[in-house]
Amino acid sequence: MAIVGGSCRFGLWYVHVWWDADVVHRVRFAETGIPGTVPAPILQYCAGRPVDLSRMDSIALETDSLFTRIYHAVQDVPYGATATYGAIAAGCGTAPRVVGRAMAHNPTPLVIPCHRVVGARGIGGFTPSVEIKEALIEMEKKGKHRRQR
Repeated sequence: MAIVGGSCRFGLWYVHVWWDADVVHRVRFAETGIPGTVPAPILQYCAGRPVDLSRMDSIALETDSLFTRIYHAVQDVPYGATATYGAIAAGCGTAPRVVGRAMAHNPTPLVIPCHRVVGARGIGGFTPSVEIKEALIEMEKKGKHRRQR
């Protein structure tokens, strides 16, 4: 099947998604949009609805590597919650810096919710802007609170 791409809004940013019928190949944040379609769960998520994107397939999960094990651990962090780089590292038998490197190389943020991984003493980084990470965490906290009512 052919890979298609498109974008949707998340606040002041656009979320670019390249995917085919079964697998998300790439997710990126940008200041401008691109025409095309985006999978419905990602549209719902970016609109602020509590959606479990871990049910989507990611190209990042197609191999058996340390990064893949880290990505699976990150997918286990629930919507509206966070985990530290150290906690993920301990669960995967590696170092927090390796987890940080895996997050920096994550081809499908949102599907592999790297924004939920934070530092022990601060939020940590996020490409292209830490403000996106802050907004994603805040949106999920609000969505989790609404869902619990």
